[in-house]
Amino acid sequence: MSPKLPRKIRLLLSTLNFVTDLCRRSNGTINRCLMSLIDFKSPPSENPTNGVQTSDFTVDPSRNLWFRLYTPTTATTTNNNSNSLPIIFYFHGGGFGFFAANSKPFDDLCQRLAQEIPSIIISINYRLAPEHKYPCQYEDGFDVLKFIDEENFKHFPQKANLKQCFIAGDSAGGNIAHHVALKACGYKFLKLQVIGLTSLQPFFGGEERTESETNLAGAPLITVERTDWMWKAFLPQGSDRDHAAANVFGPNSIDIYGLKFPATIVFVGGFDPLQDWQKKYYEGLKRAGKEAYLIEYPNAIHSFYGFPEFPESSLMIKEMRDFMEKQSYK
Repeated sequence: MSPKLPRKIRLLLSTLNFVTDLCRRSNGTINRCLMSLIDFKSPPSENPTNGVQTSDFTVDPSRNLWFRLYTPTTATTTNNNSNSLPIIFYFHGGGFGFFAANSKPFDDLCQRLAQEIPSIIISINYRLAPEHKYPCQYEDGFDVLKFIDEENFKHFPQKANLKQCFIAGDSAGGNIAHHVALKACGYKFLKLQVIGLTSLQPFFGGEERTESETNLAGAPLITVERTDWMWKAFLPQGSDRDHAAANVFGPNSIDIYGLKFPATIVFVGGFDPLQDWQKKYYEGLKRAGKEAYLIEYPNAIHSFYGFPEFPESSLMIKEMRDFMEKQSYK
């Protein structure tokens, strides 16, 4: 099954599929030079663009760990403190092995989130698989949270509210967001408080083949063959897809029942082959007694949020804003 898409978007997705498939070598490595031909980067902009200023900050040059900071300059705040804005730690998608925090589609998305929610966005450039396998991505993400909590660097916006921090991510970034939130549950921050998690079509999996993986074989971007390759590139040597990193409520998972896991909103698309795993994630959170919300868009493809032309993209931002306001008012 495949949805009807505008010709321009269908062509773009087909090109992305073709090139990323060419980049994925049979030995489990990625042709980075070839990938750079379609992975266009956006530079930071000290002069505000569409009401948002962006700048890059290095956390650890030895592992190229840095983040892009998005600060709205014309924001009308909607939380309890009119002089403050919530913070979103954002993790980009790309199957753990592709793209970066400054890749144009993710830069565009974070600009929208910063302006329309409004909020301070910290988009994290984590290390990529297969050169850096599990748990490098989780460690990078968590280290940025600690950096923001511990460092008092002069460029950090004064209106950023460290008591209203959210973790968010799309696709593989949604997977990373979950595991970073999990690490945060057992850590005592000095100032930072994580109060919510936004999971945009998170990339989870397992040895089981779900109904949506089988029935949506012709959907854009996601195929079983591609996701199997990505899990093999990311997970430790000799692991299968029931590893706790992939199957977060599976046979090898970590019990989160007694943890103070943040309230979570999960977005699912009806044309996403991963939707059954995403629903299992939501159901697992509910079984563990956690506050969780499921938002389903029947006509949405995987990565719909990156296309402002889709009505679901704007709906998602509104749902995300409402969710953040609800958590901030508690």
